[in-house]
Amino acid sequence: MGAPPISQLVTVDGSDASLEGLLETPSAGELSGIAVVCHPHPLHGGTMTNKVAHTVARAFVAEQACVLRFNFRGVGNSAGEFDHGNGELRDALAALAYVSARHPGQPVWLAGFSFGGAVAIRAALQCDVAGLVSVAPAVSGYADSLTAEPTCPWLIVQGDQDELVDIDETIKFVNHLQARPSLAVIQGGEHFFHGRLVELRNLVQDFYRENSTSA
Repeated sequence: MGAPPISQLVTVDGSDASLEGLLETPSAGELSGIAVVCHPHPLHGGTMTNKVAHTVARAFVAEQACVLRFNFRGVGNSAGEFDHGNGELRDALAALAYVSARHPGQPVWLAGFSFGGAVAIRAALQCDVAGLVSVAPAVSGYADSLTAEPTCPWLIVQGDQDELVDIDETIKFVNHLQARPSLAVIQGGEHFFHGRLVELRNLVQDFYRENSTSA
C-alpha cells in the first residue's frame, strides 16, 4: 500500500444547498483522473463515511485519481432536506462541477452505492463522464424509468445475497439496457459487502485501470 491520500474537508456550493465534502488526493504522482462517489440513502443512515463508499473512493485513489465524497442535502453538515432523489441529483452534479473546476481537463468518473448508485446513473446522463461505477444500485424507484442510457464504460457490482437490492432486479435492469454494462456478481456478498470489501475494491480498481483514458 502506498502513502495515505491528502484529505481535506471542503464545502460544495450547490444550486440550492451547501454541501459538506471530503476531497482525497493522492499524496504523490500525477493524477489519472477525478471521481465523485455518492453515498447510500440519507434516511437510512447513509453518509459519505459509509464503508462501501469509502472503499470505492480508496479504489480510485489507489489508481491516482482525486476523489470527492460528499454528504447529500440534509446529511451531516450539508444544508437542506431529503428530496427523494431529485435534489440529490442536483447535489451530485454540483459535486462534479466542483471537482472538475479544481482539476480542469481531467477525465471524470462517477460512482455510487445503493441509493447513491442510482443517483450516479442519472447524473451520468447529464454530464460528460469517462466512466461509471454502480455498487448495488437501488434502481427501483430512483433510476428504473430512464429515457436514455449512459454510454461510457460502466461497471455494476452486486452481491448475490443482497437483502436490500434484489439481484434479480439488478439483472432485469441490466438486461433491458442497450448499453450492456459490465456486471460483476460477488458470490455470497450481501448489501454492505461484509467481509468482501477487498474484493469490491479490486473490482473497481481493475475496471478503472482497464478503462482509464490516462492509462
